[in-house]
Amino acid sequence: MSEEAGSNRNPELDDLAADVDRVVTRAARTVEFGRRGFVIAVATFVLIVGLLLPWVGDHTGWQVLAGEAGWLPRLFATTSTGFGILASALALITRRWWLAWVCAVGGWFASVDGLLAIWSQQSAPATGVAGDGPGIGMIVAVVAMVVLAAQWLRTAWSRT
Repeated sequence: MSEEAGSNRNPELDDLAADVDRVVTRAARTVEFGRRGFVIAVATFVLIVGLLLPWVGDHTGWQVLAGEAGWLPRLFATTSTGFGILASALALITRRWWLAWVCAVGGWFASVDGLLAIWSQQSAPATGVAGDGPGIGMIVAVVAMVVLAAQWLRTAWSRT
């Protein structure tokens, strides 16, 4: 009887089943953004604008990224650019679920880096002279990173 059932299979039905399996597998690896995608895109743009504004003294964010400031602001510039701009753009384009998790975890790491970078600009260094304080660009970048991290975390957790 099993031989008869195997010989009576419809090849079109087998092709359809294979197509459905491919679609389900692809859907399981991707994430739908909805309105969060727009919020993520806007926050990424705000982060880019923050890199153009002053961060440390007269140095803008991209100059800090190039190494013209202390190591904590440079670490924040690197992590925020890597996770907030590059990884976010890649995740928005590919819609991969694992990239949403990378952006979420990396975004929170960069947010903590940003708070430490602000703190480093407000604290007295070893010489006893207080810093000039963070520039507006660094504050904008930290706020943008917190928004990005929250949105990516919500997006990553939304998949069931």
